[in-house]
Formats: sequence, C-alpha cells, structure tokens
Amino acid sequence: MGPEPQQATTWTKAKLAASLQKRVYGVKPSEAQKLVGRVMEIIKDALARGEDVLITGFGKFVVRHKHPRRGRNPKTGESLLLAARRVVVFKPSTVLRQRLQGDSRRRR
Repeated sequence: MGPEPQQATTWTKAKLAASLQKRVYGVKPSEAQKLVGRVMEIIKDALARGEDVLITGFGKFVVRHKHPRRGRNPKTGESLLLAARRVVVFKPSTVLRQRLQGDSRRRR
C-alpha cells in the first residue's frame, strides 16, 4: 500500500502572499499581498473580457459560452428557460496533471 493521502487544505490569497514573501528575498508582507492581489485582478480582468489565460506549467483558464437551455424546477417540476451565460473552466497542464499523479517521468 502507498502512503496515506494528505488532508486537503485551501490556499487563500493571504496564504499565497505569505508563501511568496518567504520565498522571494526582500519582499515585504504588504508588497507580497499587493502582488498577489494585482495578479488576481489581471487574471479576472482578462477572463471578464472573454480572453483565455494560459500559465505555462500550471494550466489554462478558458471562458466557455453556455447557450440558453430548458430546465425544470426540481421542487415543482415547472419547466423554465435557463439564460445564456459564460463560465470559466480550468484545464490543468500536462506537467501539473503528472505532478498530481506523482509521475516520476514528468518533464522538467
């Protein structure tokens, strides 16, 4: 048998900023928070414009357009029309997929 899977934790912007601050010499905690916040804003702005965001070695955020469709209220059974909408889908890179699977043959 292999090792037990680790308990999943959630990374917040604050946790990302703290990690960045520890790994990059000379970055103050307040600067790290601003950097992480700014990167998130840039990504959100690009997605809001309908642009895909590719981060090599990590993955791609893709904006998908969902057409209007028929649905129903599960409580009442009433039929209704669900409006068109845009959604964001994340596609992990091959490098990330291999790392998640623990593949020792991953690219470097």
